[in-house]
Amino acid sequence: MTSTLLELEDELTRLILCPDTGGAIVNWTVLRSGQPLLRHSDAEALSTGLANKLGGFPLVPWSNRISDDGFDRPDGWLALEPNTLTDPYPIHGSAWQQPWQVVSRTTDEVLLQLDSSTPFAYRARQRFHLSGGKLSIDLHVTHLAERAAWHGLGLHPYLPRTRSTRLQAKAGQVWLCDASKMPTRLSPLPADWDFHSFKGLPDTLVDNGFCGWDGHCLIQQADLGYELECQAHGSEYFLLYCPVGLDFFCIEPVSHPVNAHHLPGRPGLVLLEQDQSTQLGFSLHYRELA
Repeated sequence: MTSTLLELEDELTRLILCPDTGGAIVNWTVLRSGQPLLRHSDAEALSTGLANKLGGFPLVPWSNRISDDGFDRPDGWLALEPNTLTDPYPIHGSAWQQPWQVVSRTTDEVLLQLDSSTPFAYRARQRFHLSGGKLSIDLHVTHLAERAAWHGLGLHPYLPRTRSTRLQAKAGQVWLCDASKMPTRLSPLPADWDFHSFKGLPDTLVDNGFCGWDGHCLIQQADLGYELECQAHGSEYFLLYCPVGLDFFCIEPVSHPVNAHHLPGRPGLVLLEQDQSTQLGFSLHYRELA
């Protein structure tokens, strides 16, 4: 399939977007060297038409998995079905599986919009701004349906991983999970998952939600010659995904933990009436290491 690609460029980096494929980021690279700052997407990845094969994508109107085939709203149950062939749960919302439209475009900024009817009516907007090696993403959703519903947001970047990759991200606790990857209880941070100080990524699988986050993280790629300083807004949680034996990892700023629709108090979710909105922001600042 042929997709329309959009390109932004500043004095240090180049960003390529694919609105047709879930409003996804295809690549973000260093101009001088071509070094990928997100997982590199080649023509084969782009041809799949799947946002989760690219560099990053938006999570709207929820992040990660929801159990029990749906969730309750003030005036009744909303039934959901699995939306991938590889997971038994509905995952990552619906925005990543729909084409977005270009609202506006300048030399340093792109605004994309999605008007969705699945699983209820909402309007999502993504604003990408690139300047001085800093990529800023603002994600905004407005509830359009007459019946109120719970909303959550997030962003799902894929980042390069080598043996030298180190992460700093200060969280308070982590959700432990069962075999189905659903959270079971909050726990103090295991030593291998405590990133208050710089630490390499674990060799074992991590696919967990962390809470009590200040929104700041720093990713050092010493052997690749750079670091990314990241800051999230509207996000007290992040999801860390470290698959075993693969050359990428994900640290995802999100507004709520996994399966928050079924956790006591629905932490991080926002109940939106018609025309009400919520938002989340994330910036990634590229710096070359000496």
